[in-house]
Amino acid sequence: MVHFDVPQMLRRAFRSWHHRRYVHAVCGAAITLLILGFARVDTRAAGDAPIRGYWITRDSLDSLDAIRRSVASARANGFDTVFVPITLTDGDNASHGFDGVRECIREARERGLHVQAWLDVNRVARVDEFPASRAHVIYEHPEWLMIPRELASAMMALDPRGPAYLGQLSRWTRANQSRIDGLYISPLDPDAASYLTKLVTATVQRYVVDGVYLDTLRFPGSDFDYSRHAMDLFRADERPRLPIRERARLDEVEAIDPFGYVSEFPTEWTNFRETRLTALITRVHAALKTVNPSLTVMVNIPVDDGSAREEHFQNWRSWIAARVVDGVGRRSGNTTTIVLSSDGVVTGSAVLPPNGPVATTGGGSR
Repeated sequence: MVHFDVPQMLRRAFRSWHHRRYVHAVCGAAITLLILGFARVDTRAAGDAPIRGYWITRDSLDSLDAIRRSVASARANGFDTVFVPITLTDGDNASHGFDGVRECIREARERGLHVQAWLDVNRVARVDEFPASRAHVIYEHPEWLMIPRELASAMMALDPRGPAYLGQLSRWTRANQSRIDGLYISPLDPDAASYLTKLVTATVQRYVVDGVYLDTLRFPGSDFDYSRHAMDLFRADERPRLPIRERARLDEVEAIDPFGYVSEFPTEWTNFRETRLTALITRVHAALKTVNPSLTVMVNIPVDDGSAREEHFQNWRSWIAARVVDGVGRRSGNTTTIVLSSDGVVTGSAVLPPNGPVATTGGGSR
């Protein structure tokens, strides 16, 4: 059982069908939900009855019968919202066969249920589901893929367009599933950011949803992205600000150490990654609001504030202050509980009687 709590502003958003402002969350409980097949989501504000959501698993989208069973179960058990995982795709590459997402949304609407979309952003391939199509971005633009520092030196010697490049990154990713769950596109390249923004926008345009929950909009860790392309981008950003003599010195450093610029300017390197990620969410938010101004846009962040910014470069407080997100969602101490909040503040939690769920309280409304 999974419980989501939101403040008054987001509760009203869930309740307003005409304004289509809804909060949705599924990110942190994905593994648990895949095992259970569904999850309950009780969204509470102090003194109010819960809003109940039902997570539709990816497997449940494979057939019309499975979809109907899931949606019917949601309705029969008093749920009023379904959360649907949607794979990013543009119109040209959309499947022309059975569209489980569309059928799920249609079934939900017919039963008077609201629909929330859950989207991966930077993660473009799961660790166990590498795409077969050669038109996929991991094959078209392997230079955009994030590389960990541990692997970077070896990858420097490889041609990104050669099979060895993606092969080595894939093997490393599978061997390190405890710390990374797939292949991630870096937000450092403006063209890559444009590509991701286009995909998110095109995906949402294809479906009538009431809100968007953006997951994996982050760096997998502070030791990413050390790809050769990323080093070139950082050098190009930093070099114009340096005096000629300093540039000459760094040329000598780089002749020995290809990571010379990030070693010499660690603070600037951190800021560079954080700033480019913020630029991506800003672009995505603006594009989604163009599609539908009433969409609620939320982003998944870790429960620990420090790791959100220090490990994943998610400066979420600035995102909220600048209103480029409507709120954030993160797991509480219980791994099956996700807290949604418009200001990121979690004021406390209480454990219910044995066999009951963990109840949490979201931050105050703005």
